[in-house]
Amino acid sequence: MNNEAYNPFETARTQFDNVAEMLDLDNGTKELLRNTMKEYHFNIPVHMDNGEVKIFRGFRVCHNNARGPAKGGIRFHPQETIDTVRALSMWMTWKCAVVDIPLGGSKGGVICDPHQLSSREQEQICRGWIRQLSRDIGPLQDIPAPDVMTNAQHMIWMLDEYETIHNAKYPGTITGKPVGLGGSLGRTEATGYGVMYTVREAMKELNIRVEDTKASFQGFGNVSQYAIRLYQQMGGKAIAASYWDQEDQKSYTFKKDSGINMDELEPITDKFGAIDKNKAKEMGYEILDGSAWIEQDVDLLVPAALENQINAETVNKIGKNVKIICEAANGPTTLEADKIIRERGIFLIPDFLANAGGVTCSYFEQVQCNMNYYWEKDEVLGRLDTKMTAGFIAVSELAKKKNLYMRDAAYMIAIDRVAQACKIRGWV
Repeated sequence: MNNEAYNPFETARTQFDNVAEMLDLDNGTKELLRNTMKEYHFNIPVHMDNGEVKIFRGFRVCHNNARGPAKGGIRFHPQETIDTVRALSMWMTWKCAVVDIPLGGSKGGVICDPHQLSSREQEQICRGWIRQLSRDIGPLQDIPAPDVMTNAQHMIWMLDEYETIHNAKYPGTITGKPVGLGGSLGRTEATGYGVMYTVREAMKELNIRVEDTKASFQGFGNVSQYAIRLYQQMGGKAIAASYWDQEDQKSYTFKKDSGINMDELEPITDKFGAIDKNKAKEMGYEILDGSAWIEQDVDLLVPAALENQINAETVNKIGKNVKIICEAANGPTTLEADKIIRERGIFLIPDFLANAGGVTCSYFEQVQCNMNYYWEKDEVLGRLDTKMTAGFIAVSELAKKKNLYMRDAAYMIAIDRVAQACKIRGWV
């Protein structure tokens, strides 16, 4: 979203077209799956704290729901676009299919910057977004969840508005809620942990000992922080991570060759993942340019921020010793960069497989809400490990069997499952 020329929906469609050709899909199925099923564009008027009325633009897109109710996050971002939301809804369809959970794909967004909004103003945006969509979302239709710059508080405001409108309790309508109000234990860790479950399996396949590896991360939000914690528990050494500094309006990379210490960084990190760089310097961290995360001499790179981060300009900065790239973010790699990564023989764990832990745990949360029976954290994370590992192995085995790039293998499994669901329903 930081490059106006980059269109993620065109990237998503090109990726789909390539695999549709490999699967020899008929024209009807191709046309159905390369387009979104439903889109909502609307205004959200908000009475601001200074007395003015400001209009925020909101979106919800459902790409496909042949395999079950649509599922997808809602993000708040000042550069949000409808094409970004369309792409993310399509990627969500493939994501749910590749880990074989019975959900379709959707996504939502609001053009706004939470950094510049009071808590009351953010609540009004959440409630306004639900008022526009209250007839078209729900546990049997479309289930929102947190995404970039939204969190459990935003979700519970949304759920409260939904339940007020419908005059009943529907905790399965929205996931990512606070624990105690229908949220699932383990949801906070789920995406980051899921990323590392796939890295663990990739290293097993490549005969790499985690204890012998170093890693660099882009982004220091929730996903990255939990991925780093689990990676270090597994024995790896995370030496660098980048973050966005709101005050300076630029990103930085912080680095410590002996390994970054999450426990000492936590007290100096804000809720958006920004660290206090002056205090970090006192702790012995180097503060480098924001792009330095990709240049580090490491074995593992984990882009865990936004799309379009490994592109034609940055891909050649990747260190010569990088063996694995695990895409924790959605769409971090452009088509041009992907070609170079493939040619270099770097093992790539594609985004919609690597970061499927969040939606898998969201699915668990929805199941628990609908049953009104809540599981212990160990049970949630155990089930998550089982699902992520099975998804990775299915993709890896197909890639080996047909000599495919991991991204192509993941797409073939996911698209074929969705296409078959559409055919069985009689849609195509």
